[in-house]
Formats: sequence, structure tokens, C-alpha cells
Amino acid sequence: MKHNGLKWLVLSQSGIFFASSLIFPFYILFLKNVGSSYTQFGFSYGLFGMSAALIHPVLGKLSNRVDSRYFLSGHAWGMAILLLFYPHIESIGQVYTIQILLGLFGSMQKHGEKILLADVTDGAPRGTKIGNYHFWTSIFSAAAIILGGFLADYFTIHFIFYASSVLFFVSGCLSLGIEKNTTD
Repeated sequence: MKHNGLKWLVLSQSGIFFASSLIFPFYILFLKNVGSSYTQFGFSYGLFGMSAALIHPVLGKLSNRVDSRYFLSGHAWGMAILLLFYPHIESIGQVYTIQILLGLFGSMQKHGEKILLADVTDGAPRGTKIGNYHFWTSIFSAAAIILGGFLADYFTIHFIFYASSVLFFVSGCLSLGIEKNTTD
């Protein structure tokens, strides 16, 4: 088993899922405040899904030439920058632009995560290793949702977005520490 690679992947992606889950409930509130119709809400999420779908074939071709850790870091750093703009969203056009970027960055994370998870697990207990990976990333995600409610009671929602931005940035740095080719 590639212990170090798997541990770094769990660490970096747990930070990603923590940061994402911390802001997600509040992001929906921001969307509601900017566009009040269900049509606008549905269209914005459709843009997210469409941009994600359209970039996957490009990422597939790039993954033969680009280290997958760069997909994870690019996602994390892109999200860190994007989160700095969230509290300043004022129009539905800005929401649509952010949704497209979220789709692009989300695809980078999904693609890089899948490739690296395959790279850092091997052998018969692969399913157990992947199960443990999902356990820890889910625990961090759940903890963030609980903590997000607590933080909202004591800080501004803007603070939560800025804190998530920092977590994304740090997770992007941690992604670069994943060792893909280590062995027992």
C-alpha cells in the first residue's frame, strides 16, 4: 500500500470536503437572495452541471500529460479565490458566472481525486482502503456542517466564506504533497 500517498490524499481531500460543506448551506441562501425564482435557481445549477460535463473530456485528455495533483491543487486554489467573491454577489449574472466556474473547478477535483485514489491504492485490500478514505472525508464533511451552524451564530456568514477560502488554499498545498509512486 502506498501509505504516505493515501494519508496525504485523505488529509487534503478532507480539508476540501470540510471547506465545501462549511459554506454550502450558506451559499444556497446567497443564491436565494440574488435570484428569487425557481427558474433562475434551476438554471444556475444546470449551468454548474453542464460546465462540469463539458470539461470532463478535456480533463481526461490532459490527465495523460498533467500530474493529477495539479488538478486537485488547481481546484482548491481556484475555489479559494472564488470564495473571496461570494459575499459580494449582487446579480444573477454573477451567480451564473460563479456556477460555471464551480462546475469547472468541481470537475478538476472529481477527476484528480479518482485518478489519485486509484494510484495510491493497490492490492487485495483496495476496497477497504477506499472505504476508509470515504469514511474520513465524510466525517470531515459532517463536522463542517455542524460547525457551520455554530459559526453562523457567532460570526458573520462572510467570515465563514473567508475561512473556507483559507481551508481550500491550504488543502491545495497539501495536495502537492501526495506521493503517487511510493511502495510498502
